[in-house]
Amino acid sequence: MPSIIPGYVYTLFAALIVGTIIVSACSLATLNVKNEAVNQQLMNINQYVATQSIILLNSVAQNNQNITQALNLPASVGNQVYWLSIANDSSGAWVSSGFGSTATITQQGMYIPVQVSASGVFVSSYGHPTLQCSCVNQSISLTLSGDY
Repeated sequence: MPSIIPGYVYTLFAALIVGTIIVSACSLATLNVKNEAVNQQLMNINQYVATQSIILLNSVAQNNQNITQALNLPASVGNQVYWLSIANDSSGAWVSSGFGSTATITQQGMYIPVQVSASGVFVSSYGHPTLQCSCVNQSISLTLSGDY
């Protein structure tokens, strides 16, 4: 009779291990879906800011014109603080973003195919974002900032 009990113990132990593996796999899959949704929302914010930038750049057609637009962005993405940055180089400008309160170099961004002087950083926990576009002597500048 004592030889039957270890068989039950081994079966119970194996069922416990299999159950733990199944629960862990489901938790990991749920976490991956959540992270993908958060990253997609951040890319949508990049696309929105790039689109609003192009709309402002098209509106500034004459010299000495200045347009400021408030951006409708969420206070957080997935309960996380995020940052937006707008910059330029010789080929054009881009909007980049990431999580946290300090802007760092990131691969996630949206290209703005316009020759413009672009600058500015916005952190979601610090006020409401504004996008300012100005044209002075045929020089167009685009600035992202937050009103505190």
